[in-house]
Amino acid sequence: MTNTKPKPYWNPYAAGLGLGLVLLLSYMIAGQGLGSSGAFARLEYWLLNLITPGHIESSPYMAKYFANGANPLSNYLVFLVLGVLAGGFISGITAGRVRKTVDKGPRISNRGRFMFAFIGGTMMGFAARLARGCTSGQALSGGATLALGSWAFMFAFFAGGFMAAYFMRRQWQ
Repeated sequence: MTNTKPKPYWNPYAAGLGLGLVLLLSYMIAGQGLGSSGAFARLEYWLLNLITPGHIESSPYMAKYFANGANPLSNYLVFLVLGVLAGGFISGITAGRVRKTVDKGPRISNRGRFMFAFIGGTMMGFAARLARGCTSGQALSGGATLALGSWAFMFAFFAGGFMAAYFMRRQWQ
């Protein structure tokens, strides 16, 4: 890999417009909005079924993903997440931004950064299943349909982020 200067990021307004068009096309083509937590839940149920099929059968919630011989991975959300991963990787390569690094501030170790990332990711994953949708599903798709609960979530999410930033800021300075 050559040591060239990476291409600049997209203009945030152009990226927002592009995301809005993708959301509109998702509703027009698939009849559903965007989201990712459903794909990870489906992967989890599929893996659980490989290891403990009896557990899946005893749970009406999880069993519905296997009703009539269905495969939980045969869903547009799974392909959406795979496309996002592939697209992000291709975009990173073409922009010269793929490298092995840990983004962190000077006051935290790599291990501490990974610990905070794991704890935060675990909390977000739990909250996404509890809320029946991740931030993209709730804020983007729910907000676009003017769902009151999604708008309440969005304001609470940003308020929580600002409050947590106060405590985490010193790690990055």
